Amino acid sequence: MEVSVKCMKNGPLEITGEIAITDDHGHVIKDGQKVHHLCRCGHSAKKPFCDGSHTRVHFTT
Repeated sequence: MEVSVKCMKNGPLEITGEIAITDDHGHVIKDGQKVHHLCRCGHSAKKPFCDGSHTRVHFTT
């Protein structure tokens, strides 16, 4: 499956495809899923993943 990245309007990056996300030490923190949402607003408590904080802080793009 091809990997794609979509910038969601006023929200996170939506990554679709088979990927592994690693931390700064190279440890896999998320894999096996087909869709990931990564924070762009900087307010998520689950970074690098989106927790919906962009709505609360009125993040706009």
